[in-house]
Amino acid sequence: MVQLDFIVMAVFALLIFAIGLAFTKMGSKNGQAFFEAGGETPWWINGLSLFISYFSAGTFVVWGSIAYKFGLVANAIQLTMAISGGIVAFFIAKRWKKTGVKTAAEYIGRRFGLKTQQFYTYLVLTMSMFTTASVLYPVGKMVHVATPYSLNACIVIIGVIIVLYTAAGGLWAVLVTDVVQFVILTASVLIVLPIALETVGGFDKFTNQAPVDFFKPFNNDYTFGFMLAFIVYQTMYIGGNWSYVQRYTSVKDEKDSQKVAFIFTILYLVSPILWMLPPMIYRVINPHLQGLEAEGAYMMLCQKILPSGLIGLVLAGMISATSSKANTTINLAATVFATDLYKNLIRPKASEKELILMARLFTLLFGAGTVGIAILIPEVGGIVDFVLKIASIAGGALFAPIIWSLFSKRQTTFSTVSATVTALIVNIWFEMLMPMLMHEKLSRTVETVLGQAVPLAVLLGFELYYRSKGMVHDKAGVFEQTEPQNVVTLSKEHHRDAEEQNIFGIRVIALSMAVVSIGIVTLGVMATLYGKVVMGVGAIIFLVSILVWLAANKRKKFIDQTILHG
Repeated sequence: MVQLDFIVMAVFALLIFAIGLAFTKMGSKNGQAFFEAGGETPWWINGLSLFISYFSAGTFVVWGSIAYKFGLVANAIQLTMAISGGIVAFFIAKRWKKTGVKTAAEYIGRRFGLKTQQFYTYLVLTMSMFTTASVLYPVGKMVHVATPYSLNACIVIIGVIIVLYTAAGGLWAVLVTDVVQFVILTASVLIVLPIALETVGGFDKFTNQAPVDFFKPFNNDYTFGFMLAFIVYQTMYIGGNWSYVQRYTSVKDEKDSQKVAFIFTILYLVSPILWMLPPMIYRVINPHLQGLEAEGAYMMLCQKILPSGLIGLVLAGMISATSSKANTTINLAATVFATDLYKNLIRPKASEKELILMARLFTLLFGAGTVGIAILIPEVGGIVDFVLKIASIAGGALFAPIIWSLFSKRQTTFSTVSATVTALIVNIWFEMLMPMLMHEKLSRTVETVLGQAVPLAVLLGFELYYRSKGMVHDKAGVFEQTEPQNVVTLSKEHHRDAEEQNIFGIRVIALSMAVVSIGIVTLGVMATLYGKVVMGVGAIIFLVSILVWLAANKRKKFIDQTILHG
């Protein structure tokens, strides 16, 4: 990397931080703005946010490592995510919106009681620290590979930036930066892929020189059975992860909540091909990476083929993707802490300003914890093992019982908690204790199947038992009984406020996209190689930014007519 690359990274980092600051006043206005982004955010913003929040630099490090080693297997794994997204879109997203809750924690409290809510809150917050660490580490690794800085220094610096702007602006800062980060990441990937193909001599030469079995979707580690189990896990994670539930509940109605998940599904059908080809191409260029070296395959390719300035753009895209996933989780953790723990257990009479202050303080503490865990990831065998172990141990255990309860009136506090505790005990034994004590390890397929099968089997057993007894949980009808209140009906003043937030957010997105496009076009002009490709991508983004700005103006005119004069 040269000085220009560092300048590019700094400029885009400042842009993202500035967006967070732009929403500081709005986020401080009231709890609805900070925690719900007004409660009526446009579905396409939430959809892009869900998409970009679901992956990070970990996509290019975790799955990129698998793509380098095994080829098309990485695309098959990512296809499971699109299938799961479709299941969530058709069946789960609208169920969340129908409950009328703001967060998954609120749902658990109303459906199963305060103690159950606290039980799951502690577990989910703990898991969230590990999942956030799992996305901070990969981007730290990418920056470390491309710069002279140590891995730990990269993790700390990036973590501090993410935590500060998330604390400043709340959910609106998260949503808008997510969209802008999507733009930056997409631009960088669209630039890398054609250059990589040209470097290797074209697609035909790449396929001819690739290793044997490189284009098979399954192998001994990642079998068809693994893929099926992973679909189950991803469905529960996309549909039940507390961070993503906010994307389904903060839109205006059930149809919009489904559209949020459909955007995710469509983009995940297409994007993984663009993401995974570069590390696959690098296998042909340099087939000698060993062990954890494969984690850096994507960035090594970028260093080899990209001119100065564009490496900085790619790293900015990776940092953006990571920021998106991390800020989503951190914002959720802060929201849950402030509204479901601090208010309920410590200060029931806390004002909205006090809750926002506590959320921001918790954001800082939570962020510090995730940075510490991220630094320790190399000690547990690398990022691939770390991510898959989290999925096997905690994914099904935490999210399956809650999703099941959305569709069943029979599940009780005892059944849901039993399913979670049983799954955690079984999975911790097989994933952590058995390898240490007995020096035996399960295959990828078995550990993934086990992680999802145990909680589902327990839930099914309780469902059949309760059905045989004709039992229905006494709180199962709480959402049906209050259904008219579940769909939040805002007053004219509140609706106007929500729409003003929407218009402001869309305009910030448009302006930010214009800034990004100008920066990319400038890099294209300065580039000695592939400048036309870079400028073309920048020009497309600029045109889209104009369309987004015009859409915001049209929306404002419509709202002025319908609310002020209607």
